[in-house]
Amino acid sequence: MAATAPIRVRPDWVEPRPAPHVAFLMGNLNGGGVQRMTMLLAGGLAAQGARVDLVVCETEGELSEQVPVALHMVGLEQSSWVAARLAVLRADPQGLAAFLRPLTTIKYASPTLRYLPSLAHYLRRARPDSLFSATTYLNIEAVLARRLAGVPTRLVISDRSHFSSGKPRKAWRQRHLVAAMRRTYIQADAITAVSNGVAEDIASSIGIARETITTLYNPTITPDFATRASEPVAHPWFADGAPPVLLAVGRTTFQKDFSTLLRAFARVRQDRPVRLAIIGEANEKQTARLRGLAAELGVQEDFSLLGYQRNPLPYMTRAAVLVLSSRYEGFPNVLLEAMACGTPVVSTDCPSGPSEILDGGAYGALVPVGDDVALAAAITATMANPPDRARLQARAARFDYRTAIAGYAAVLLGEAADQVGPA
Repeated sequence: MAATAPIRVRPDWVEPRPAPHVAFLMGNLNGGGVQRMTMLLAGGLAAQGARVDLVVCETEGELSEQVPVALHMVGLEQSSWVAARLAVLRADPQGLAAFLRPLTTIKYASPTLRYLPSLAHYLRRARPDSLFSATTYLNIEAVLARRLAGVPTRLVISDRSHFSSGKPRKAWRQRHLVAAMRRTYIQADAITAVSNGVAEDIASSIGIARETITTLYNPTITPDFATRASEPVAHPWFADGAPPVLLAVGRTTFQKDFSTLLRAFARVRQDRPVRLAIIGEANEKQTARLRGLAAELGVQEDFSLLGYQRNPLPYMTRAAVLVLSSRYEGFPNVLLEAMACGTPVVSTDCPSGPSEILDGGAYGALVPVGDDVALAAAITATMANPPDRARLQARAARFDYRTAIAGYAAVLLGEAADQVGPA
């Protein structure tokens, strides 16, 4: 029998590492900021060669047609309330007191709790290397699901809004969520926040060290940004020669405080021809309320709710000023997007994010929350003396997409990650 030739191995040869398997958990595919940013992060990781699952509770929504083809979407199944509550008990029997009100009672029930058994089943079956979740309820449920599944999946949770702010009638939810957050957040492998203000708020609200939370800014200015911003706009208000337009972007909710914006707009309009347009979802009740206020102020002819727009960037490019009137935020991407378009911005100095983006007012006026007089004055001054377009774009460029994706990738893969974004 002929001798078998020896296998020769190059001394510098290293067996290639398998592509990391990363899962991103989402409650739904509605067109909100959290959903958009989660999909951007997922797409960014996929572009770097990771296997990425987009794990979604409710798979219908405005973004359902925009899921990148590189992502594998997994739709979770809804269980009964009894099965969901039993899953909480099995996951952490000793922690039942912390979870009882914020997760399991009818008044305080989480909108995604019924997907907990299905999420645990997914983790057992797919065994991703890491799981990323954002928003409070999903963060809590991701921790419980991993306990149920008994898998070594690395868990990274993220907070995207200012937890201690919100509607007064939601104070009870925040009060009862604190115990559940404190018990679960410390079990995650990493906690991230979308701004320093959010990180500080979460740390103080639930009583954990600020040093345990990493700030990672959103990957807002994507490589295709310029192309999307240059798309045409058919609306006549944005045509050349039309009166200037003030633009706001966001769903018509308590948080966005468009009532104060309307009052400020009415003041500005007394002195010069100007229009106000709002891009974002609005239900019938909210639409009627804002239109009623516009009529009361006598500005209804120059006020328009444009509804959801798949790509708001061309509107920003053509706007005279982008106005953020919010009571609270986490990291308002619309400010960066407008600045990247070269559009001046005016914002409330709300918690949190605007001051970090605008460097304390160096790149756009910051005014007190709920003050229509100050907001109107800032808009008027900005229109009269707009800032240098290139300077705004340079500031936005410092929140670099590739750097942000690299920061998230490092945290998801268990590597060291610095805080991302300008000082």
